[in-house]
Amino acid sequence: MKNAEERERDTGWRGSRALWLGAAKTAFVETGLDAVKIAPLAARLDISRTSFYWFFKDRAALLDALLEDWDAKNTGAFVTACAADARTIPEAVLNLITVFHDEALFEPQLDFAVRGWAHRSDAVMERVNAADAVRLDAIRAMFMRFGFAPDEADVRARTVYLVQIGYISMQVREDRAERMSRVPAYVQTFCGAAPSAEELARFHARIAFDPVSG
Repeated sequence: MKNAEERERDTGWRGSRALWLGAAKTAFVETGLDAVKIAPLAARLDISRTSFYWFFKDRAALLDALLEDWDAKNTGAFVTACAADARTIPEAVLNLITVFHDEALFEPQLDFAVRGWAHRSDAVMERVNAADAVRLDAIRAMFMRFGFAPDEADVRARTVYLVQIGYISMQVREDRAERMSRVPAYVQTFCGAAPSAEELARFHARIAFDPVSG
């Protein structure tokens, strides 16, 4: 039976950058930073280790790409949601809350893993702090767009953000229906106004939640 290097030589298949990065992300989230090493990833992918060097200079380059991917996706989700069209501030807040209920937009376990990594690396902590600043700026700008004064917008932005990051950091496990039942009160707390029934219905549709069946 041919080994991975022989199969690669025969077929010319070297995988792809996305394939290596995806394997690195999965290993990182499931096991931790020490699992993001070339040999174990090659074994996970059943591909030669030499293929790695077609896409990354070394492990440090892979780790940097992992951080870039995290920032582009998770921080990008905040920026996009906060700038999304909304007729009212409750609707704008619901746009943002949607991010935390759709892992296609935002990966909470990846955020948790990166924050753990930051406790081991000053450089990663700087990147996390920078990402937090961008996210808070986006939420603050959202509130200001609806007429909130800068100081109030800042406090409300921090209230929204720190609550949601608290969910991630504490690894809260909450029944979905129970969490959804709290959303109107959260919105009221965050922005001072309750969402309408129509706004809640659109929110539920976006996250594929049925209030009747849960």
